[in-house]
Amino acid sequence: MASILRTPDERFRDLPDYDFEPNYLDDLEGFDGLRCHYLDLGPQDAEQTFFCVHGQPTWAYLFRHMIPVFLESGARVVVPDLFGFGRSDKPVEQSTYTFSFHRNMLLAFTSRLDLTDLTLVGQDWGGILGLTLPMEPPQRFSRLLIMNTALATGDVPLGNGFIAWRQWCRDNPDLSA
Repeated sequence: MASILRTPDERFRDLPDYDFEPNYLDDLEGFDGLRCHYLDLGPQDAEQTFFCVHGQPTWAYLFRHMIPVFLESGARVVVPDLFGFGRSDKPVEQSTYTFSFHRNMLLAFTSRLDLTDLTLVGQDWGGILGLTLPMEPPQRFSRLLIMNTALATGDVPLGNGFIAWRQWCRDNPDLSA
């Protein structure tokens, strides 16, 4: 990987309702040189694990109000930041960010942590990516909780609204959120 940006930890201090301890992996198979941030909360041996995958332009912070609810049920909650988002490393080269890049990262992540019996919580692009995960390997996933997303098959052209939104995101990289 050529050039990588890493957001300094102090940028994440004092965020409202977000006092979760960060975890990092720098040994994901196929992603040498990239550090992945994730949250891993609750009992490691819980009967149920919520695997929360964010969309764009968010990161683990999106799930800050859902995490306590999931934890109250006795579940484990695992929330990775996709590369390019939140506390995870950000490759500079825009062509890096493909569907396959993010999907393979999620597959490597679930394999590295040996996550099983997952409830996939997919929001936005996290749902579009996430809905392709249970097929490889199917024993990792048991349930789906899908929000504000679509089942992308690739056989329908992108609409003008989506194309305009994508261009707007390129032209306005600093969203006031």
